[in-house]
Amino acid sequence: MAAQDGSEVVGMEAEVTQKVPEVLCEAAGQEDAAGTDQASFADGESTSAQSATVSNGEESEEGKEMVEVKIIWNKNKYDLKIPLDGTGAKLKEKIHTLTGLPPAMQKVMYKGLLPEDKTLREIKVTNGAKIMVVGSTINDVLAVNTPKEVIQQEVKAEENKKEPLCRQKQHRKVLDKGKPEDVMPSVKGAKERLPTVPLSGMYNKSGGKVRLTFKLEQDQLWIGTKERTEKIPMGSIKNVVTEPIEGHEDYHMMAFQLGPTEASQYWVYWVPAQFVDAIKDTVLGKWQYF
Repeated sequence: MAAQDGSEVVGMEAEVTQKVPEVLCEAAGQEDAAGTDQASFADGESTSAQSATVSNGEESEEGKEMVEVKIIWNKNKYDLKIPLDGTGAKLKEKIHTLTGLPPAMQKVMYKGLLPEDKTLREIKVTNGAKIMVVGSTINDVLAVNTPKEVIQQEVKAEENKKEPLCRQKQHRKVLDKGKPEDVMPSVKGAKERLPTVPLSGMYNKSGGKVRLTFKLEQDQLWIGTKERTEKIPMGSIKNVVTEPIEGHEDYHMMAFQLGPTEASQYWVYWVPAQFVDAIKDTVLGKWQYF
């Protein structure tokens, strides 16, 4: 009986031993399957993330109806292909890429001023259309708005290359008339404040009498002749050029540059030397004497 029981026990133990590996294998198989599923799920997430990353990039132009136009700016021509359903604002961005001209500084013309909120289709832009662009880059603007100091330096350098102003024919015809009898007295080598009365008794380029009145409270220079009085804002005067009159160094000839070039200079002759620095400082805004 004991032997029999022992056999049965041994047999049962053998059967249990055989089943345990099978259970372990099944468990391992389930874990492998679960791992595979998790890996597949992870790969799916990764793929989805990659797809999302791609779709979040710049708007694709594939499949969109395109129109080819010619951009004309500053004597330059650019060929541009752009979606027909793109807005005027989008077109300005493309023009910025081509030219470097910021959208805010662009004036885009196509059958009038191009609206930013309408599409090219709505304003009937067709293939081959010429679109005009007007505007200046920031660098161009800065170059135009040159400080007065730079203008003065350039003018001075140019003057050094020329013969003395008082010897030039255009000035000689006025200076040859001689010193006006009623010109204000001069003090060579002195520096004085502007007088409270107008500077008078001088000549202008045509040989007529001229007087200068400095209206400091109005920030204006009044240039008066027999015919009329011109009221010039001092801020609009770009430069003041002066030179002693040869043989009469106690008097100067002086030009007020009223525009961007020398052609806009207004010449005054026989300016008393002691007031020259005060005039330049007052007109150019340095105010050293006041």
